[in-house]
Amino acid sequence: MSTLVCFHAHPDDEVFTTGGVMRLAADAGHRVVLVTATDGAHGEFPDGILTDGETLAERRRSELAESADVLGVSRVVMLHYLDSGMAGTPENGNPDAFCNADVEDAAGKLAAVLNEENADVLTIYDPNGGYGHPDHIAVHVVGLRAAEIAGTKHVYETTTNRDHMRALVEANPNWSEENSPPDMESFGLPESEITTIIDVGSVMDAKRRAMQAHATQIGDFGPFLDMPLDMLQTAFGLEWFRRVGGGPGLTETELPL
Repeated sequence: MSTLVCFHAHPDDEVFTTGGVMRLAADAGHRVVLVTATDGAHGEFPDGILTDGETLAERRRSELAESADVLGVSRVVMLHYLDSGMAGTPENGNPDAFCNADVEDAAGKLAAVLNEENADVLTIYDPNGGYGHPDHIAVHVVGLRAAEIAGTKHVYETTTNRDHMRALVEANPNWSEENSPPDMESFGLPESEITTIIDVGSVMDAKRRAMQAHATQIGDFGPFLDMPLDMLQTAFGLEWFRRVGGGPGLTETELPL
């Protein structure tokens, strides 16, 4: 049995780029560990969804636990940094926000988990964090350093196939601008840089149920939850990665677990 550790910025991030891989790994008998850097306290959420006295951070922790259960996660670890908010927002300036965390300190916390779990594979984000979110960029930097400290050999950057997404948007003219990537030229990575493509179509039901678990984040998932299965497969049936340190070569169809 191998151990897969997926490092993400906020609760709900785990679903988009690694939800299928986590479920597939768990189904194959591997141990899956999910680490989130922040509590997602600065995310947007629908009015009236929280109960009296409940904070968004509390709700998102419970949503994360439900999603993790659906995806076969054996252990959830939260590093308890503050959510940095979207790029350009006032929250970016908070010295306690994850985007301002001391890299060595944060990497040491993640490395401790990697060592405890004897991790075989670590997933992080690409250098732009997928789409430029400060916390996602910090996950990339901190994750790389943690892997160095812990000696984790197999590190993969989760990403989105920019060319695939561009074609998908162009083929769906009814999609609103708010549901399209903010800047296609910096969104994800071009197909030529992707080393690993995982077909997760067989676990799409679990991936959809994990989306549904994050009820406060319906703004992120809403456009996709009611999609017919074939459309959902087109949008989310593949998960893309770039192997850190990997050069040109044959495209991998599985992680080294």
